[in-house]
Amino acid sequence: MARWCYRHRLVVLVLWVGALFGLGAAGTSAGTDYSNVFSLPDTDSKQAYDLMTKAFPQSSGDTDTVVWRSSGDAGSVTDTAVRSRIEPALKEIAGMRGVGEVVGPYDTKGAAQISRDGRTAFAQITFTDQANEVSKDLVQKVVDTAQGAESDGLQVELGGQAITRIQEPPTGVSEVVGIAAAAVVLFLAFGSLFAMLLPIVVAIMGVGSGMMATMLLSHVTNVPEVAPLLGSLIGLGVGIDYALFIVTRHRRGIQRGLEPEESAVRALNTSGRAVLFAGGTVCIALAGMLVMNLRFLDGVVIATSLTVVLSVLAAVTLLPALLGLLGPRVLSRKQRRKLAAAGPDPAEASGPAARWSAYVQERPRSIAAMALVVMAVLALPVLSLRLGATDQGNNQESTTTRQAYDLLAEGFGPGFNGPLQVVVPGGADTTELVRTIRATDDVAQAAAAPPAGGITVIQVVPKTSPQSVGTDRLIDRLRDDVIPEAGVEAHVGGVTAVFKDFASVTGDRLPYFVGAIIGLGFLLLLIAFRSLVVPLTAALMNLIAAAASFGVLVAVFQWGWGTEFLGIGKEGPITAFLPVIMLSLLFGLSMDYQVFLVSRMHEEWVHTGDNARAVRVGLAETSRVINCAALIMICVFSAFVLSGDMEGAMAGIGLAAAVALDAFILRTALVPAAMHLLGRSNWWLPGWLEGRLPHLAVEPAEPSDPPAESPTGPNENTGLNKNTDLGKNTDLDKNTEPIETAEPEKSGTGGATVVHGFLRTADGDPLAGASVTLVSRGGRQLDRVTSIADGSYIVLVPAPGAYTLAVTARGLASRAHHVTVGGGPLVYDVELTDDGAGLVNRPSP
Repeated sequence: MARWCYRHRLVVLVLWVGALFGLGAAGTSAGTDYSNVFSLPDTDSKQAYDLMTKAFPQSSGDTDTVVWRSSGDAGSVTDTAVRSRIEPALKEIAGMRGVGEVVGPYDTKGAAQISRDGRTAFAQITFTDQANEVSKDLVQKVVDTAQGAESDGLQVELGGQAITRIQEPPTGVSEVVGIAAAAVVLFLAFGSLFAMLLPIVVAIMGVGSGMMATMLLSHVTNVPEVAPLLGSLIGLGVGIDYALFIVTRHRRGIQRGLEPEESAVRALNTSGRAVLFAGGTVCIALAGMLVMNLRFLDGVVIATSLTVVLSVLAAVTLLPALLGLLGPRVLSRKQRRKLAAAGPDPAEASGPAARWSAYVQERPRSIAAMALVVMAVLALPVLSLRLGATDQGNNQESTTTRQAYDLLAEGFGPGFNGPLQVVVPGGADTTELVRTIRATDDVAQAAAAPPAGGITVIQVVPKTSPQSVGTDRLIDRLRDDVIPEAGVEAHVGGVTAVFKDFASVTGDRLPYFVGAIIGLGFLLLLIAFRSLVVPLTAALMNLIAAAASFGVLVAVFQWGWGTEFLGIGKEGPITAFLPVIMLSLLFGLSMDYQVFLVSRMHEEWVHTGDNARAVRVGLAETSRVINCAALIMICVFSAFVLSGDMEGAMAGIGLAAAVALDAFILRTALVPAAMHLLGRSNWWLPGWLEGRLPHLAVEPAEPSDPPAESPTGPNENTGLNKNTDLGKNTDLDKNTEPIETAEPEKSGTGGATVVHGFLRTADGDPLAGASVTLVSRGGRQLDRVTSIADGSYIVLVPAPGAYTLAVTARGLASRAHHVTVGGGPLVYDVELTDDGAGLVNRPSP
């Protein structure tokens, strides 16, 4: 498929552009129908909600509030000076098209809308449509008209869901900022404008298609308002990262001598397969939210999973087409000039990543200990985690919704913004119950509305705020003590009670959810890497990362550390559904990094059987791209602080912290350090289990090229320059241990085997200390050894095929030979002279 997309690039590009614009046109014409369904079956608040819906059918429109407060010499809100300014404004609002009703404190049925001190009053505005359907122009007109009544000593503010819409930043601000930050990181990483644009374009196409499809799906199923935001958040992160992994592999292939088309095909067959596996794990992790059996999360699963699927599809189809359009221009001009002048790059990784990998190998205990201490300290705040719900009291102080919330709390009590409804069915006498509730601690006031349809609703205003622990305790007291003692059937409802029940159910079911996704991850990694220790380590790391990231979340959003600097409003409890969503995303992203890191280690382990080398090489070759990918995700996630949505900001900060800790501490330090300490145990799997597990190739080895026509001399596709002196690589020399010679047993056809022989000088003397390197025809180093005292060497060959055998020694010319290995060991003696390496005897099977 990759080759077809590469060669038919214009067709693929037209199909993707057509699909994006087609979905965009359909989504724009259909509009959105997002709905927040927080009610839960078999909960007390749900029973109360059902009874109230039956007895008091709600108006079809959204109800918002206008609050005004007089101060100083302005007098009471009932004074003529105040009324003469407020009443005309309310009358003008009531006459606006789209406004159904305005109930003010100066009307007969609005007497209770004036505070006891006479300084605060409010009016309720009922629109003809729900909040997400009310036009922003109408909302802005209402706000301007109401606040136009302000004067010295008279403050007017507005609150409600419709009012909140005009406070939100323009749609797409957080996405644009995140993409811009990611573009800077990509340009620094690639040094090429074209290469930088590739992951951006792929992510935009995937996320754009996902958002348009989610808009259409909102008409056929319940999709919450926060779902598109979370979908774009995770879609941008994985879309850019997946394209980054593939483009990095493609650029490396070209730099090692492959033609652009062949390099793209191999990149998709290796990193592309890993992207498919990683994307699948993310979707499976997201689907794990269904274990919670919370209707609200169903729409989140649909939006996020659909966006991830489309992002993966763009990475494996659109990306090779774009690579075909660019050709060698995926490299910068400097890199293309270097490739033309100096030839392909060597296969061995070098630079800071390689040096860090060697450092971890030398000090695994101290690095593991420091990483654990850092993660433990960051995880400490999670012990005080409290789930709940955010409201307009958590908005920034500069917003009119926050000031309206504060004015109501000051004038009518902190519990006025979250009243409780005690619903009594059956027409029972509620006089005694109302008296008992009024006498209950933490109750400010309680009053029963006239019965309707045999159902009575008692409005209860707590003394504490909706997010207070005291309000939670009051709900429990009403349910467990007050109502049972009254001897009547009653249910406690209201928005505050609904969110409390939501948090309780989430907390009760969370351990099952965590167990499900951890168990699933263990099974996937067990099949992929044929090891028990690797998936156990990954599961432990996921738990550590989750604890530390939630610790950061609690410190910022619950304790309020840095909220002023971040501009995210007032501290409060963590949104109840956020842990489920964050754990799903964190699990998926952690699996991505674990797969990309350990798959390279596993590949090296299979080829060499040397755990220390496998961990060192795997970390050296993948840590840079993992850290770059993590930095991009951090930029994208952090930008969602600008979304104007508290849940979006929580998810953004929490996931940014989780990715940073996972990539920079766990995958770069703790995981490799632990694998060095565990040694060969990393790859242990009982024999009885080996035969029962299915085989899953996450990232297969690169295919070998056909053998060269000439048996001597290097060729442009070997990945080794003919003038390269491998003996000068002192970092590799000091890490290479001699392999004792022994006649290996003949391998079965298709299995691993060896190339072995003797190295001699022109005088026939044994050549000790020379380096022998086996390189795949794709340019990747497979094994490297040093000849011992008698000149013998032995290198491991993963499978029959064509390879390059490079021999180098200090003071002698280095050359490379093409060798073809069959089903058994290959004997290959080499003579090194001042002017090159010569063959002493023909290789024999």
